[in-house]
Amino acid sequence: MAMDNAVQPAPTGLLPALTLVLGGARSGKSRHAETLVRGHADAMGVRPIYIATAEARDGEMTARIAEHQARRGEFWQTEEAPVALANAVASRARNGQPILIDCLTLWLTNIMLAERDMDAEIAALLNALEATPEPVVCVANEVGLGIVPDNELARAFRDHAGRLNQQIAARAERVDFIAAGLPITLKSPRSTE
Repeated sequence: MAMDNAVQPAPTGLLPALTLVLGGARSGKSRHAETLVRGHADAMGVRPIYIATAEARDGEMTARIAEHQARRGEFWQTEEAPVALANAVASRARNGQPILIDCLTLWLTNIMLAERDMDAEIAALLNALEATPEPVVCVANEVGLGIVPDNELARAFRDHAGRLNQQIAARAERVDFIAAGLPITLKSPRSTE
């Protein structure tokens, strides 16, 4: 039996103010997030906004970006924001259009490589997410489930990513974890009441 590794569609409906979709590499988290945002956009009769944080630093990443772009098609309004994510969120929040940020982990990598002030950048992003009137879905890798990295930079990255995911999850009304293409709801608007 042929299996499509696409995440099963989520129920069509409106999104809460903030959703976090976590998972490992190639777990199906981007597809799941796209399905959520597209369902909201369809229900509202608007085009969603896709804020992409990836930079094509090598051939593999170029291919991954092209795959994501082809899958999304022309329905999405796309903005590239590899570093200035808070500004992109603040400037794109309008007209009831839901926003998808893919992905926080790549953004974190970019600000680390740019030697930006991590705490200031994360605070600016959290403020922008709090201020936007539009629903936002953030995609992030769960990097803390594997072995402890063997070097200081990788450990610092893992620690920053874990703390960022915790901060977003604490503010989010919905958190989904994707494993093998299957969503597991960790937190939902119903569970926070």
